[in-house]
Amino acid sequence: MAGGRHRSYDVGRGGRLRQGGRERRAHRPVPVPPPDRWSTAVKAVISSRTLADAVGPVDGVEVAVWNGDGPPPEGDVDLWVPHYATSAGVLDQAGRLQGLKVVQLQSAGYDGVLERLRVGVTLCNASGVHDDATAEHAVGLVLASLRGIPEAVRSHGHWETDKMRRSLADSRVMVLGYGSIGRALAERLLPMKAVVTAVATRERDDDLVGRVRGIDELHSLLPDQDVVVALVPLSDATRGLLGAETLALLPDGALVVNVARGPVVDTEAVLREAGRLRFALDVTDPEPLPDGHPLWDAPGVLITPHIAGGTTAMLPRIAALVRDQLRRRATGEPLVNVVSG
Repeated sequence: MAGGRHRSYDVGRGGRLRQGGRERRAHRPVPVPPPDRWSTAVKAVISSRTLADAVGPVDGVEVAVWNGDGPPPEGDVDLWVPHYATSAGVLDQAGRLQGLKVVQLQSAGYDGVLERLRVGVTLCNASGVHDDATAEHAVGLVLASLRGIPEAVRSHGHWETDKMRRSLADSRVMVLGYGSIGRALAERLLPMKAVVTAVATRERDDDLVGRVRGIDELHSLLPDQDVVVALVPLSDATRGLLGAETLALLPDGALVVNVARGPVVDTEAVLREAGRLRFALDVTDPEPLPDGHPLWDAPGVLITPHIAGGTTAMLPRIAALVRDQLRRRATGEPLVNVVSG
């Protein structure tokens, strides 16, 4: 919200504040107790100056920029936005912030986060922020793999025309995980004349794909798919969801795309099936994938280094979400995208 009382700070020596510079299908809003009405402002900590500047002024909010180096800001923190890559080290910074009440992630996924937060801290994810970018990347991986782009790159300097490549048009594509990103993917696939089957936890009607199939139908659906795009969140139920048993059900030449989390697709099963099936992986297990790992040289495997969400579209979208969350926090409105707390 432009105007109003907004002050932006950097953290100086001794942890003192030094003034400097100045979408989607969300989770159901959950009320979070507003800050003390006697306080002069909501106090937020944002991990980068770039994001803090993009968020801009919000009435009743004071922002400290702290990247985890040096002492943290003094005083209780109402809301913290950590770095996009929420490694264990980054999350451990939460314990250094006094009176932390809300953590706003920059990612939609939050596996491994809850167990590192104190009891009573509210966790919000960035559902909706990465929908378009991730869907675009999934389409790019599908097209590159179906049309043999990786092979063309490797054979640079040698003209080969002896292979008939599969078209995305008329291909049967399973969108495995039909949340906001899955819907964004279907919105891109349908105009390209793909035959889309959406799969979610439960069967339901949908205005875009008609009928969403339940996960209990997965085994019966896989033999008829040309492409499977994994978009499910990582949980005990989805870890290894595409493993030896399920991959064996796919027809020869089928393509598996993983833009979810690495452990959703079993790495050993990928190595066994590589060659019969094709794989396009933006995420892997382990991650980052070490030099010399057999996945790098497996036949028919295309790998990108977890870059689906990292585009120019991210900053304005995450800034808009953080700005709205700060406004809600300052006014006592329910936060959005609350996943725990």
